[in-house]
Amino acid sequence: MDRSRRNFLKISGLCMLGLGVKPAVDALAAIEQPRVLPNPEALTATRWAMVVDMKKCRDDCNDCINACHSIHNVPDFPSPKDEIKWIWHETYEHAFPGEYHEYIEESLERKPFLVLCNHCDNPPCVRVCPVKATWKRPEDGIVMMDFHRCIGCRFCMAACPYGSRSFNWWDPRPHIKEINPDFPTRTTGVVEKCNFCAERLAKGLIPACVEACKEKALVFGDLSDPDSEVREIVRSHYTIRRKPELGTRPQVYYIV
Repeated sequence: MDRSRRNFLKISGLCMLGLGVKPAVDALAAIEQPRVLPNPEALTATRWAMVVDMKKCRDDCNDCINACHSIHNVPDFPSPKDEIKWIWHETYEHAFPGEYHEYIEESLERKPFLVLCNHCDNPPCVRVCPVKATWKRPEDGIVMMDFHRCIGCRFCMAACPYGSRSFNWWDPRPHIKEINPDFPTRTTGVVEKCNFCAERLAKGLIPACVEACKEKALVFGDLSDPDSEVREIVRSHYTIRRKPELGTRPQVYYIV
């Protein structure tokens, strides 16, 4: 059999195989694929944001921190250099270096400021992640983390100008007082941070830190909604944000 005849038979066979496979593929495509329907009770927004009213925030209160860290299985490592934090206190000088000067009001200078991930509109952490383990949700602006995809390169930590990300140098599980089975634990070599309680929003619940604040110093809502409480506060009060000069457009606002 010459080469041309052999090639013709090969091509014919492949064509017949294709004709046989296509109906099967079409039949499978016609079957309605299962879909995960959203929870009708889920809280939704176009742009989630938070306001921290430091005039109401008590210096000796850690309720929001304890609630957040407990729900999200944040480990408590014995060494401060290994600290994992989703929400924590920072001095005014370090939280707002662009706003700090030597004549700052003494009460502000001494007051511990509550800080967390700013869920920026222009997040530098997202741009530098080589494996897309962190991304900004298009529907509501929350900057998310995929703990399973993270390769521990820490590029996002270097890019974040707020120090909002922590790295697990050790296995965190032995250092969690009581594991919450409803939220995943992490492993050695994984970065983590605040996620605006995205898993609670999906269930129709507000963020844990907001819920735990007895002083109502934390307000969470849809900044794009002109009738929302968070929008009214930002509109009617003078607020500041952390390092806005960097162009990241942080979405955590502070009343001082």
